[in-house]
Amino acid sequence: MTDKPTVSVLGTGIMGAAMARNLCRAGLGVRVWNRTREKAEPLAADGARIAGTPAEAVEGADVVLTMLYDGNTVLDVMREAAPALRPGTVWAQCTTAGIDLVTDLAAFAGEHGLVFYDAPVLGTRQPAEAGQLTVLAAGPEEGRRTVAPVFDAVGAKTVWTGADGGAGSASRLKLVANSWVLAATAAAGEVLALSRALGVDPQGFFDLIEGGPLDMGYLRAKSALVLDGRLTPPSFAVATAEKDARLIVQAGERGGVRLDVAAAAAERFARAAAQGHADEDMAAAYFASFEDEAST
Repeated sequence: MTDKPTVSVLGTGIMGAAMARNLCRAGLGVRVWNRTREKAEPLAADGARIAGTPAEAVEGADVVLTMLYDGNTVLDVMREAAPALRPGTVWAQCTTAGIDLVTDLAAFAGEHGLVFYDAPVLGTRQPAEAGQLTVLAAGPEEGRRTVAPVFDAVGAKTVWTGADGGAGSASRLKLVANSWVLAATAAAGEVLALSRALGVDPQGFFDLIEGGPLDMGYLRAKSALVLDGRLTPPSFAVATAEKDARLIVQAGERGGVRLDVAAAAAERFARAAAQGHADEDMAAAYFASFEDEAST
């Protein structure tokens, strides 16, 4: 293997496509696969090779990077890829899969002789496109030289959380970070909804907190998406936010704690999705405050 490994990217949605593009820009050999091939095909213009099956994508790859919807999807796709996986191949598992599924994914890696890295990323569409994600990674020291060029191409920094990917330390930290992100998103929507209900101009609230400890760039950014009607294309979709919120609630239950805010956020995202906002930015959870609010 050269200093620039060949990388197979399985999953070319919002995040996976951006990551694959940055891998191409870094001069790495890139193969991509997506269940809906049309979502992968634009990456050919960036130099990626489009594969028809997961097995075709991973054949001969030094690193397999998975960025799919959830842990069960990852496991299904990797089973499809299994006939072409070589023992010793590095697997960077970047999907937010939750704690329980990490154990299953690591077991699959062990069965096939893969070097497993639990490697979820922190960031949404814009930092992904700019190669400015934060990679949260756990995995053995001996494979890090191989995976480092991949993490460097997609992220601004890598935060190592442990040497055992199967222990899920990176995924645990990702759920903690996402619990704050999703709570802040839900709260931003409720602030706007209450302002609307009370006839208060939201700008008055923003002026009130400006420059103080309650001010927050994220609050203003998410609020602007709602107020300006810029919910597509999403940075992070409502449907994915609901999935992550439920993973957070499950992780809390496993740890013996009750997470009322995360549970309520999951229900808000679910209502917004049912109203037709599933593929819009997660800021569209705002609409869950209103009965049958299906339009922006």
